[in-house]
Amino acid sequence: MSKVLIGLLLSCLSATLLAEPEQALIQDLNSRVLRVQVGLKNGQYGLGSGVVVAENQVVTNCHVVANASSISVMSGGAAYHAVGVKPDWKHDVCMLQMEDLPLKPVAMKSSRELKYEQAVFNIGYPSFVPAPVSASGVVKGLFTMDDSVIVRATSSFRQGASGGGLFDDTGALVGLITLKSPGKDAYYYYMSVDWIQALINQPAGPIVVKSELPFWGKPAAEWPYFMKVVYPYLHKDWAGLKVIAEQWAKQEPQNTEAWFYLAAAEYETKDFTTAEQHLHRVVSMNDQHSQAFYYLGMIAEASGKHVEAMANVDALQQLDTEAADALKVAMKSLP
Repeated sequence: MSKVLIGLLLSCLSATLLAEPEQALIQDLNSRVLRVQVGLKNGQYGLGSGVVVAENQVVTNCHVVANASSISVMSGGAAYHAVGVKPDWKHDVCMLQMEDLPLKPVAMKSSRELKYEQAVFNIGYPSFVPAPVSASGVVKGLFTMDDSVIVRATSSFRQGASGGGLFDDTGALVGLITLKSPGKDAYYYYMSVDWIQALINQPAGPIVVKSELPFWGKPAAEWPYFMKVVYPYLHKDWAGLKVIAEQWAKQEPQNTEAWFYLAAAEYETKDFTTAEQHLHRVVSMNDQHSQAFYYLGMIAEASGKHVEAMANVDALQQLDTEAADALKVAMKSLP
């Protein structure tokens, strides 16, 4: 594995060193993040998570309630049965219509207001765990889709937590736990709060609904680019990554991540001049992009521009101290 990639992975791990949110805040939210239990047509059942977002309305993932014959949420040992569903199958966001659910909704903020490196934490119910589980992290990606964004954060989650919440440091819901990429160095993705808000005033349909595939459940050829780049990036297939990123940048020239992944492929294939140009484009569009500053620091140091390299270390220090430290170590090891 290259020194640069090691540094980038270390920067993702820095989220584990973040100060944990206040326990009082977590306990308050725990009462409004619920276990979802789904009765299936084959007589079996499935588990997931949900968040109270309006009076008598609980949001979860559509893949949690797919093929359901009955849906209930658990609160304080009591079961409350859903009487209807409002599905947004494409974005994997489903609203459960409840009756007499005695819980206050959480506050919500648009996912479009998030910033890179912003501290966040999630709450969900991994399968068969009796109490909700929380994990802290930072925002590492905001990927444009339709009228909002998909959020990537370093706060990890396990199977069963789908439909749980991603919260900012004020306790506002900013994303919905949804999916992760395969492997130990997984990327964790959250659906937009904007799609949740769009469902609140929609009419509910019956519990038994025909399931449809979300965007991420379709064949790989139909995935959005932000999903297509993950495997070649983590497995160091730089030629393959470059092809995908070039297509992405051509189709979405205002997308910061398209240019970042293209620059990463160029750097790793020794095209440092072009990589540097594209990395400067990234930070001009998003001055919170820590991975871009990392690569720029490596390029500057390799070119004998130590002062410029240290300027990138300083920029990283304001965003991600672990990544800044990793960059300093990697710079010292350059030939």
